[in-house]
Amino acid sequence: MKTRKPVHCQGPSRRDSLQLGLTALLGGGLATALRASDMAQARRPGVAKACILIWMDGGPTHYETFDPKPDAPAEYRGDFKTVATGAPGVFFSEHMKKLASMFNRLSVIRSIRHDQGNHGAGNHYMMTGAPPRIPVGCGAFVSFHPSLGSVVSHELGAPPGVPPYFSLAGMARSGGPNFLGESHAPFVVNGDPNSSGFRVRDVQLPSGMVSARHDRRENFRKEIDTFRRDLDKAAADPAVALDQHYHQAADLMHSEQAQAAFDLSREPVRVRELYGRNSFGQRALLARRLVEAGVPFVTINDGGWDHHTKLFDALNKRLPSWDQTVAALISDLDQRGLLDSTLVIALGEFGRTPQVNKDGGRDHWSNAMSVLWAGGKTPGGQVIGSTDRKGFSALERVLSPENFASTVYRKLGINPDQILYAPNGRPNIIVSDPTPIRELMG
Repeated sequence: MKTRKPVHCQGPSRRDSLQLGLTALLGGGLATALRASDMAQARRPGVAKACILIWMDGGPTHYETFDPKPDAPAEYRGDFKTVATGAPGVFFSEHMKKLASMFNRLSVIRSIRHDQGNHGAGNHYMMTGAPPRIPVGCGAFVSFHPSLGSVVSHELGAPPGVPPYFSLAGMARSGGPNFLGESHAPFVVNGDPNSSGFRVRDVQLPSGMVSARHDRRENFRKEIDTFRRDLDKAAADPAVALDQHYHQAADLMHSEQAQAAFDLSREPVRVRELYGRNSFGQRALLARRLVEAGVPFVTINDGGWDHHTKLFDALNKRLPSWDQTVAALISDLDQRGLLDSTLVIALGEFGRTPQVNKDGGRDHWSNAMSVLWAGGKTPGGQVIGSTDRKGFSALERVLSPENFASTVYRKLGINPDQILYAPNGRPNIIVSDPTPIRELMG
């Protein structure tokens, strides 16, 4: 597969999304995404009903987050001190103060490892639970297998009028549906929800287009679609299936209730400030509102974790607000009675190298990584697995991306051992190892 050199190590461009076969998603917007609601199976009984996946694109350091090494030599332990969690012998890195204080409501996995040490392959493995089928480069944006969100969309669906899978702030590298089809691709919300002019495309009429003008365009589109179908009645025409979804999208644009769901200005100022008045904080708040509306899977695409240089300067600025936002999301869900039914997971494609490099950063390292896990009646106050004294490798309770993905599915009531069929009839197992992480199952 042909790959391209990335401009940066954070998320795909529009061109990359087109290469993943998401043209209809980006062009058709909500109308395309709404198909998932009608095509999906009914909800199955599960512990959780929704998942908010905080995707830390670039590979977050496990040392400076949830697996510090205070007893290691300075060139390994880095510049940061530690903070106690309240559990005997369990410490987080010093900027994780709020999450450390609520450790009884979350768990941390320290022992996931794999063998894909570049962004393209590592992203695919953790985002899908399946290793890439061929070697891929660091900058590749590949989709050999449906993403977690797309499988959840296929299996669970969502209430009428609500897309089942959202990706906030762009498309994750391997967040697409592959053979499940574009109806299970995420509805991508771009833009900064912290800005005063933020609006969600296809939920409101474009600026300057009054309702009558929109109706004229809709009637014109119907005439074009009819003409196309008349030209090719013998062939399977996806335009036939599209009509009802365009109508649903149009209805949604005219719905005051739907527009209100995306209007963060309706949240109390206190709540918005609790999450943090920044792009990441307000995306987390929007994710909570989407879960309240019945959306079963939301990815918060949080890029910029590829710290090869000046890691400590960057994290001194970033981690305190990140800690505040994630703690606020967990607390807010808990106070609203939603935490027991909502998974909150934070991770990236891999961890970082044990030794600080000459540029004051850490490089790619797939032998060890940390994952934050809360919600869905997951037992809190747990550290699952461990790494060695210098953080080189997962040492105890070694786990795989397959175990991680299987746990997500099991918690949501989805059998990871089942077969999904591609349009050509080829069978595909969801996860090759359907064994979940037992400590998280409750």
